[in-house]
Formats: sequence, C-alpha cells, structure tokens
Amino acid sequence: MPMPMPMPAPAVEPAPADVLLRDGTIAVIRPLAPADLPGLLELHEGVSDDSLRLRFFSPSRYAATKYVEHLRDAPDTRSLVLERDGRICALATAEPVEPGAAEVAFLVADDLQGLGVGSLLLEHLAAACRECGVRRFVAEVLWENRAMLAVFIDAGFAVVRHNDGATVAVEMDTVASAEAVAAADHRECQAEARSLRPLLYPRSVAVVGARADGSGLGAAIVRSVVAGGYTGGLHVVHSRAREIEGILAVRRLSDLPAPVDLVVIAVPPGRVLAVLEDAADAAIPAAVIVTSGFSEMGEEGARLQRRILALARRRSIRVVGPNCLGLMSLDPEVRLNATLGGSVPPPGGLAVASQSGGVGVVLADTAQELGVGVASFVSLGDKVDVSSNDLLAAWRDDPRVTAAALYLDSFGNAPKFARFARRFAERKPLLAVVGGRSSGGRRAGASHTAAPASSAIAVDALFAQAGVIGCEGADDMAETALLLAEQPLPRGRRIAVLTNAGGTGVLAADAADAWGLAVPELSDRLRARVARHLTGTAGVGNPVDTGATVSARDLAAVAGLLLASDEVDAVLVLLVATGANDAVAGLHAVAAVRARHPDKPLVLVPMGGLRPPAGGLPGVTTYRNHTAALRALSRAARYAEWRDHPATDAVAVDRDRAEDARVAAAALMGAATDEHGWLSVADATGLLAAYGLDPLGEVVTGAEAAVEVAGWFGYPVAVKVAGRAVPRKSERGLVKVGLSSPEEVAAAIAGFERELGETAVPVLVQSVASGVEIALGVVRDTRFGPLVMVAAGGVAVEVWQDRTFLLPPVARSDALRAVRSLRIWPLLEGYRGSPPADVDGLVDLLVELGALAEDVPQIADVDLNPVLVGPESCAVVDVKVRLDRCAIPDPGIPRRLRPGS
Repeated sequence: MPMPMPMPAPAVEPAPADVLLRDGTIAVIRPLAPADLPGLLELHEGVSDDSLRLRFFSPSRYAATKYVEHLRDAPDTRSLVLERDGRICALATAEPVEPGAAEVAFLVADDLQGLGVGSLLLEHLAAACRECGVRRFVAEVLWENRAMLAVFIDAGFAVVRHNDGATVAVEMDTVASAEAVAAADHRECQAEARSLRPLLYPRSVAVVGARADGSGLGAAIVRSVVAGGYTGGLHVVHSRAREIEGILAVRRLSDLPAPVDLVVIAVPPGRVLAVLEDAADAAIPAAVIVTSGFSEMGEEGARLQRRILALARRRSIRVVGPNCLGLMSLDPEVRLNATLGGSVPPPGGLAVASQSGGVGVVLADTAQELGVGVASFVSLGDKVDVSSNDLLAAWRDDPRVTAAALYLDSFGNAPKFARFARRFAERKPLLAVVGGRSSGGRRAGASHTAAPASSAIAVDALFAQAGVIGCEGADDMAETALLLAEQPLPRGRRIAVLTNAGGTGVLAADAADAWGLAVPELSDRLRARVARHLTGTAGVGNPVDTGATVSARDLAAVAGLLLASDEVDAVLVLLVATGANDAVAGLHAVAAVRARHPDKPLVLVPMGGLRPPAGGLPGVTTYRNHTAALRALSRAARYAEWRDHPATDAVAVDRDRAEDARVAAAALMGAATDEHGWLSVADATGLLAAYGLDPLGEVVTGAEAAVEVAGWFGYPVAVKVAGRAVPRKSERGLVKVGLSSPEEVAAAIAGFERELGETAVPVLVQSVASGVEIALGVVRDTRFGPLVMVAAGGVAVEVWQDRTFLLPPVARSDALRAVRSLRIWPLLEGYRGSPPADVDGLVDLLVELGALAEDVPQIADVDLNPVLVGPESCAVVDVKVRLDRCAIPDPGIPRRLRPGS
C-alpha cells in the first residue's frame, strides 16, 4: 500500500452539532479536542471485551490505550466524538491511506449501541472529509459485526463489499447522494417521532407560573387543561400556595411524586431558565414556554433565548416557544388543551402548527365553526427549538394524523422543509399559509416573530414541487382541510353544478372557471336522463337548473346521475329554500343518494335560510358560499393531480462534472468577470458547455474571423457582441440577424466597433435558427438558494410575465409540469397545424440548468434568452452568466438539530 498522504486541512473545522438519537435524547457531535484524552481513555476502558474485539479485532485493552495515544499525535486523522450529558460516548476516525481515500473506524459505548450513533457519526465524518477532498472511505469489518456493516449499507451512500475470510472489506463513496439524504431523512423522522412523543401525547403535565389568585397566563392554562377533560395527571408548581384552581401544588418540579412528560412554563422571562433547570433535574423531556419577552424584544432577550436553548440541548429537553399560546393534543386518549383558552375544535386527524399565535386562534375558531377535526395544535412562537420541520417529521408516519396545516412567517431551513414537505405530501395532504409576502407583511412578520420573511416566488416554487397546498389565510386553510377530511380526492377538475336557482348556478360556473375548474357540457345521453326528472323551463345542461319547485326525490335522482357519471369529477349542489319546495327534505334526499356513490366529492351550499342538521349530513360537505366550496375543490383537484404524477425520477449527481465546474467557476471569479461578476460570452460558454447549455455558434474576434466562421455555417447568419454584460444590445444595434453575405457580416462588425468605441470586439456568430421563444434562467434567493426559471421568452419576456420557478434538483417530471403550466404551452404542443416542438429537449435543458445551479454555488444569475424550441431540437441563442461568492448550500446531511440564532 502507498504511504499515507496527509489529509488537507478543512477551510473551517466543523462546528459542534446537536443531534437526535434514536431514543429521542440529544447528543453533540464535535471534532476531537486535546482535552478529550481522559474521556477517550474512559470510553475505551468502559466498553465490553466484545466491543473492543469487534473494533480492534482483539479484546486487548493495551491496544486500545495505544490507539488513543496515537490519536493525540495524528494531525492528519479526522476524529469526531459524540458527547451526551458531558460524557464522551463514541469516537469516529478517518485516517488517510491514499490521495482522496481514508480508512474509517468507529467505537460506541455499550449503553448507546442501537441508538443510531454509528449512522450519525458516519454522516458527519463523511461531510468533514468531503471538505478535505476525501471522496472514498474504506474499512475492514469483521463479518460477525453485523451492526457496523448495517451502518454502512443502510446509510444510503454507494457501498461496495468484498468478503475476505473473517473480514469484509467495505468501500464507500462520501458524496451526499439523493439516496443518502433520503436515508438520513427517514432516520430523522423516526428519531423526531420518538423525541416529540412526550410533547404531542403527554401522559402527565405540570404547569409552572399559575398565580394563587387565578390571574395570569399560568392559571388560564390550568383552567383550560381542567375544562378540556385531560386524561393524564395534572400538577401545579407554586413556591408558596398549597393549592391552585383546586389542584394541590408543590414547590419545585423535582418535588413531584411521579414522572412528568411535559411542563408548561408561564413565569416572567428572567425566571424561565431556572424553571427549565428544575425541569431538567426532574427528567422532564418536553417544555412549552408561553412567556414572551425574548428574541422579539431585542438582543438582551435573544441572549436569554440562546441560553435556554443551550440548556435544553445539554439536558435533552424539547422546547416549544417561547412567546407562544401553548398546545392542544385532542386525541380521545389524551384530550389536552394547554392553551390560553378560546375555541377547542372537535377531535380528528388534522395536525396544526402556527408560528403566529393570533393566526392559530383564528384557525382554531374556524375549525370549530366548520367542524374540522383536529389531532393536535402547536403554537410555535419564536421556534427556539421545535420547528415545523420537526413536527412534519414526527407527524409523517403518525397514524393519528391524516393531514397537516401550517402557518409560517419564515423558513429556518428551506431545502430541508422542501424535502420533508414533499415526503409528507406523498402520504397525506399538507396545507400551508406563509405570511410576509407584501412589504408591509414582511415588516410585521419580522417585528412580530423576529424571523425574516420568505420570498413569495420561492415559496410558490417550493409548494408547487413539494405538493404543498398553498392557501391564502386561515379560513381558506380550514375550508380546504374540511373537504380533504370528508371527501375523496377528485380525479380531475370537471365540476357538475346542480341548483334549483338558475342565477346561482351561473355565478358558480363563473367562479369555477376563475379557480381553474371546468364546468363541461353534459353529453346528450346524460342530458336526456336528467330531463326525465325535470319539468317546465328547467335546464339540463351544466349547470343543471332543476327549477325552484323541484321535489326532494327528483333532486336526489339528478344528483345520483351526476355522481354516477364519468363525465364529471365532483358535484356541487346549490340548494335555495323557497316557499315552493321542501328544501330540508332535499338535503336528506341528497345525503341518502350520496351513500350509493361514495367515490366522488359531493359539496353542498344551502341558501335562503336553509341550515343542515346539527350533526351535518353523512357524506356531504357543507359550505357557507360557493366561493369557499369551489376554492376548496380547486385546491383538492390540484393536489390530486400532483399525487397522480409523483417525481419518481431521481436526479443523478455527476460528482466529477460538479467538481470540475466549481473549480472552473472559482478560477473565473474576479479575473474573468466585470465589476458586477458578469462573464464574457466565451467564458460563460466554457462553464455552460459541460451541461449542454452552451449557445449556438462560435465566439471570434474581428471581421475576418467572423466572415470565415459564417462561411462554415452557411448563410444567413446572425452576429452579436459577445463581451461582458453590454446593456441593451438590441436597442443599440449590437445584434444583427439575417446577414446573407461576407460583406454584410464585415459591415456589422464595423458598426459594433463604432458603437462601442473599441476595436477587436468579440462577437458571437450563429446560424439562423427558428422555433418557439423560451427563456431559461437562474436567480439565487438568499434563503432558498437557486431558483430555476422557465418562461415565455424573447424581448417581451417581462411583458408576458408567463413564467414558472423550480427549486433544484429539478426532476424531469417537475420540469415537464413547469413547462405545461405556461400559457405559451399550446405553441409548444403544436398549434393550428404547426408541428409539436421538442419538449423533451427543453425538459433536458431545464434539468441540466438545475444541476448547474446546484453544483456551482458561485452561480448568481443565468439568463438563457431566447432558447428557440424547434420541432427537432432546441437552440440556446443568447447567454448571460453572473458569478458571486455565495454560500455552499445545505446538502441535506449530516443530520443536526436546528442551531440557535
């Protein structure tokens, strides 16, 4: 074997990372420090002989001690330790064996084995070594060490194994592949579910901060818990009072006679830290801090909030808040309402999280009014610890949760939210409202929750790709959740409107069109069958107007025909009570026929003072007006379409290409750009070519070279200035098309030189192409990272405003969906006899543009406009690229809890 090569030092040592173990407790992974020698010796002395044998192939304590001493003088070895409760519990090492490769080994304390420690250390070690240029791990593992072999295999990295007698030689790629990220996310969801179980389903609760006179937040929470009929044990802590709200009080949490799962803290800000310390001493695993006065109040409050987080992480406490309204867990086996009062929705399957307490109250009120069943409600507040990502992870596989609804002012880790949201939406509906889209909303969001607001374009792109049902407010979210809870997903967007008042049907049809739904004309056969149940001037088209005097029997018969028909995907009934009909009987008749056709949404809007019975109508979802009903149907239909076309085509990462592109971009930074970072066309072409995004033609300098290249291409040709960002090229006459001779080419070049006042101007010479004009681009959002755009192109791209954005990585299915969403799509599909355009080629370009944006963090702007999409191929006609020193995006692994701000 070649002599080991020194491993290049990382640009920055990895920061300590808080991590969740499989049992829900919290540990920290950090680089080995010189002061860790006693702790390492204790680790090696404390493990069993069998653990030593599996690690060192011998149970020798002497060999273990010598290895620890070796690490003290091994600067080329990357070593990470996992620490819990101040004790070093595990060690991971990577020693260089050849350029780009390192041998890895792990040792985990016996009492932490089986808690996912090895997988966490492997992820963090791979990330640390990638920064040092290590692309491959090797390891020798005893064949009987099944646990360690499983760590390598289940991590999702590319692994190759070779059996060699008693050992297995393992080789592993360190790249953060999609499979590795997915495997890490799955393990994180399992750990989050275990970690948050005492918070979401507590068996016992303690409240600290209830005043003896019954005033204040704490007493209000105690009253809410009692009134809600909580099934677990309720305790109250007070330094002097013996009883609060009829419940015996203790002086400290550590005085409680039985274990407690959750503590609700409602004391002044300055006392919160002491209460949390008391909770840690009592081994309470979860806390809700309703107290305000932290990060939203300035730097002093932010410092206190950071101290709270540090304590919670050190003592394995999961914290909701501060500055929140509390939480509800409405499962019939729990029935906990630990909030400040207000509405309590009925129990059900909707899990709710709200960063804004006020919006959460409105949502709870609306849910109660509409009868939306809620499983849990979490007021996130300042999100010191528990975030929407954590809750989505815990709720994903929870059988008691059938859908989730989020109100957010910000995204702490947008790429992670995109992944977790998509995996959740593949299983269950996920609804969301994001505040702070307007300038006023951004100001209010920042001042209210101390969290930066999110880009509206980026949020829309994320929601569209991840299958999140974006809503406009609390009412919209609750109304859509009601439909999703009570009705099957529609199979399409075709709506039948059934009414006994023609005008209401017309208005509903107009509203359906505005919400992207279709109200199709019924077939002659179906119209004839409907007509048998109608008389007089009733309309049998769609909307179906039964007339004001329709009987309950005929109304139900028509509803049954529509529900049974394959011509529509949902039925909306608008029923007006009049003196000429028995509308109440009509309600029950429609509900009765619904039972025979349960596979299609049936929505009812009663009017004219008509009210459904108190318990509702079985199988029928009722709304106050047709706008709410159609909006909910539209959102459900779009979600169903997304579910029907999952992104199963994983985006492969070409590691070598990505590394070459990053190196090339780094070389171009500064030296080859103008003061704003724009590249020349020649330099941009070099960067784009590896992704198949380079422009048509060739860059040359001078008239003679341009004429020569034009001759190779054949006339007619186009020529344009190819220097660094020259503004308004078309307006300044710096683009010439349709040149049909050498003389015209030479004259064009001379004109460019006069306009710019320069000689030897670089120009791009292109053969003339034709096709539908499309614009592709990349823009980098400070919080969401790169956004990939596809739009109707050409000089009027800003006028048409026909565009869609995507977040990398861009799967082919997502790219095709984006292209189909454009208003210009009919031209690409083939319009009025024109041949269809090369949509597959356009999708390829979008996928590759997403890869470029993800591979090269220096990419700040890309403008490919126009891209001419012809019947057989796509031609990139004009390119602009700007570089900037952007942060490396989060690759998704290694796993870590959200760091404190």
